[in-house]
Amino acid sequence: MALLWDTTLLLRKVKDLRCLTPRRHRVKEKWAATRPKLPPTRLAVHHFDATCGVQLGQLWPSVRVAMLSERKYGALLNNFSHNAVLAGLKAQGCIDFIIQPGLEQKSSEESSNVCVKSSDADREQLSLSPNIKCLVFPRSDVTRFKPARPDMNGLLGYYLMDAASLLPCLALDVQEGHTVLDLCAAPGGKTLALLQTQAIRFLCINDSSVSRTARLKRVLHSYVPKAFLTNEKLRITSFDGTKWGEIESNTFDRVLVDVPCTTDRHSVMEDDNNIFSKSRTGERRRLPQLQLELLLAGIQAACPGGEILYSTCALSQNQNLSVVEQAIYQAREKDGIHLQVVDLRPLTRMFRNTFHFAPDLHLGEMVIPHLTANFGPIYMCKLKRLT
Repeated sequence: MALLWDTTLLLRKVKDLRCLTPRRHRVKEKWAATRPKLPPTRLAVHHFDATCGVQLGQLWPSVRVAMLSERKYGALLNNFSHNAVLAGLKAQGCIDFIIQPGLEQKSSEESSNVCVKSSDADREQLSLSPNIKCLVFPRSDVTRFKPARPDMNGLLGYYLMDAASLLPCLALDVQEGHTVLDLCAAPGGKTLALLQTQAIRFLCINDSSVSRTARLKRVLHSYVPKAFLTNEKLRITSFDGTKWGEIESNTFDRVLVDVPCTTDRHSVMEDDNNIFSKSRTGERRRLPQLQLELLLAGIQAACPGGEILYSTCALSQNQNLSVVEQAIYQAREKDGIHLQVVDLRPLTRMFRNTFHFAPDLHLGEMVIPHLTANFGPIYMCKLKRLT
């Protein structure tokens, strides 16, 4: 016992135990080579401070705070599931922002009546699908959704996603019997929303990444019955989306081009798989060119009279307005395709009490994060192919 006590005292006096370690096992930590001085999230914040601070002006401080805070989600109801989840979600205080626009922000009875009237007129103009239902908690309510549970057939009752991500699907205005191309479909939230309409005659789902396509298939099998995943109704591919105009041109009534982007909210919150990592600098710089090529391919894939919806989850003008402007010009000059920009202001008026929209965009619409409605960012612009 005395020997053990003496050993303990001796070890306490020895501050550096490396002298007891054989020289061949001594390793000096090379922190300069293994630890980046600035993590990707910090680099992303610095980048956005420099670019978005100029672009958004006085709005940027509030957007910055919201992006660095926990985001809000919406629950996209799965019409293929037999779980009665709607009543349970409404009992928790959730509201279907699509069916009941304007109810998330309770105001006086007079202003509420005005909002409902304008929403009804805009709804008639947009002809939104009645089968897409998405529930959100009221403004300033940051309650989290519980994980969805499978029904007796193993299909989950709802899909959690950024509710603003549904706006491109609503703006696409899919009608009965349409053929639809989702050019950059993974991870599958927008694809699932399109399937909820139950109006599509044939849906082509593509993503250039094989691993992301595999994830997309798992999502579909968790929410959609096998009877709806047959080759007659749906096709899943992993082709290079920029070449789609050479594969199928003048074919689809509706084309969704939800392009890869800097995924701004992920970039400021997560170091893992962050496009602002030093090793991905070249990939990030090539994004606008990739986005332009994808949009041009989507334009070529649409039939005359068809409509194309371009969307990103980025704030950058270089990835949003600039890409659309270049695509309109190149489609006309190189391919002889004339396009018309479709006004999406009825959509913003309808959902202005659910989302915060950036003001005074001359091309397209954009949801910007705000602490009371922490969705987005989502940019979208709709084009109609005339020739």
